[in-house]
Amino acid sequence: MQQILIKPLITEKMTTDQERNNAYGFVVALGANKIEIKKAIEAEYGVTVTSVRTVRVDGKARQRYTKTGMVKGRTNQYKKAIVSIGEGEMIDFYENI
Repeated sequence: MQQILIKPLITEKMTTDQERNNAYGFVVALGANKIEIKKAIEAEYGVTVTSVRTVRVDGKARQRYTKTGMVKGRTNQYKKAIVSIGEGEMIDFYENI
């Protein structure tokens, strides 16, 4: 079985969403569906998931100038999941540091 949860999203926007809506963001596997994401988060963190929203983020085209000329490429695409959990529950990403 593939690894579904890759890493949590810890950004200023997601921190605000955690405080206001009790929603957390994760980078997940491209082939994962909402049911698999829900089961993985409930098993990993021991919380009750109320809803899962997913977004596929396309990679951006990048170019830079070097001594040998212009180098063109793309960043990687990824899938993002925004997960709302039950009232009064929380996920602590910093407990194992």
